[in-house]
Amino acid sequence: MIYLDHAATSPVRPEALEAMRPYLTGVFGNPSSHHTAGEAAASALEDARRRVARLLGMRAGDVVFTAGGTEANNLSVKGIVLPALAQGRRHLITSPIEHESVLESAAYLERFHGVEVTRVTVDEHGRVAPDAVAQALRDDTALVSLGHANNEIGTVQDAAALASIARDAGVPLHLDAVQSAGWLPLAGLGVDAISIAGHKLGAPKGTGALAVRGRVPLEPLLHGGGQERGRRSGTENVAGAVALATALELAEAERSSLAARVGALTARFITGVLEAVPSGALTGDPVLRLPGTASFTFAGTSGEAVLLELERRGVISSSGSACAAGSDEPSHVLLACGIAPEVAQTSVRFTFGRQPLTDEAPERLAALVADAVGAVSG
Repeated sequence: MIYLDHAATSPVRPEALEAMRPYLTGVFGNPSSHHTAGEAAASALEDARRRVARLLGMRAGDVVFTAGGTEANNLSVKGIVLPALAQGRRHLITSPIEHESVLESAAYLERFHGVEVTRVTVDEHGRVAPDAVAQALRDDTALVSLGHANNEIGTVQDAAALASIARDAGVPLHLDAVQSAGWLPLAGLGVDAISIAGHKLGAPKGTGALAVRGRVPLEPLLHGGGQERGRRSGTENVAGAVALATALELAEAERSSLAARVGALTARFITGVLEAVPSGALTGDPVLRLPGTASFTFAGTSGEAVLLELERRGVISSSGSACAAGSDEPSHVLLACGIAPEVAQTSVRFTFGRQPLTDEAPERLAALVADAVGAVSG
């Protein structure tokens, strides 16, 4: 089996598993408890917080550990906008290609709190123009929330330019970096809030973090014991935090070499598919894209049927976001890029990870894709 769905999840790194093991059995105390066992757990938690903060270009006190990227995005969008309402700032800027956790958080604020949401349009490659964000800013804008790299088509946004525009207007920028973490540098972008998810990096599912600069008020979504400096109540997952910090450090250490290697293999794969499948069309930006993402439409087919044929040939891929799996609706991302609904429903996404492939793999995979598409065409 060749697994090409790393944008959905990646296997746990052995190093992350080993790093978390002591905090599942030996150092098992509650980090809020004031005794030796609790203090040992608290020390490990704060060490993990410092490690994550350093790699995100934030302070340790900025980091809130969460149960994953969806919670981190919800906490950022709702948690930053809600306290701004008291100051009369009722406007949120995002885009129509964001992850469902951002889009649904924005819709919630619209329905129940009267927040006005501007969804800036994207071009045919899924690019958000910084000038469009600048024009959308208002005196009452509370937050700009955008994805660093899209989870379906892999298009990468100009985060530094977006952060500069937001900063000049005195508006926080939240960057959803769930897909870009481990592939792109995150420190030094100048953003005010950033979300990551552990299971994209090699930590277990159910781990994640949101880093929010201390000057940005944040309303908690979970209330109770006041953990995480009052921003997320609930006994912390110490083992998960340690695993997340370990996986993020490992990903950062190998980021440049991995991106170069995987990017070269993916480029050959894209070329092979486009040459072998006349109906194939690459979606997303042809250049400004994540190194390991290749998403296509195959007009005249069914994306789900192609997926089944690929799996019969030993290739695991997806039709888009795992969070929308099972939906009969065409991808909202592709629709926002101007792709017709009947074509959008033919999409197939291939996402490569750090697992090594043989040098001849890209061409062999392209041939398997052509074979699968041919089996369901006409």
